[in-house]
Amino acid sequence: MPINYYIVLALSLFAIGVVGVLTRRNAIIIFMCVEIMLNAVNLLLVAFSKMHHATHGATNATAGIDGQLFVFFIMVVAAAEVAVGLSIIVMLYRNIHSVDINFLNRLKH
Repeated sequence: MPINYYIVLALSLFAIGVVGVLTRRNAIIIFMCVEIMLNAVNLLLVAFSKMHHATHGATNATAGIDGQLFVFFIMVVAAAEVAVGLSIIVMLYRNIHSVDINFLNRLKH
């Protein structure tokens, strides 16, 4: 499969994530859109890693695993982000009974 298909898919996923972050006010939806953007980057890492090893004539079974290792570490960091982010959202909901992020702007003053 040509690399162009992966690039178009990743760009569309990333664009959906950016639009969701910029237009939504619900913290959970924004959180999910950030995860969509991370998955778009992960898709490109794996696709470019496979393309790089295919162009250099690597024929063994472990060719292109570098991108998958980067994706693994990104997913570990994303899991830690989910744990911290969801705990912040839960505490926000417990205190103000809403997950609207506009309320956070009022906390500055």
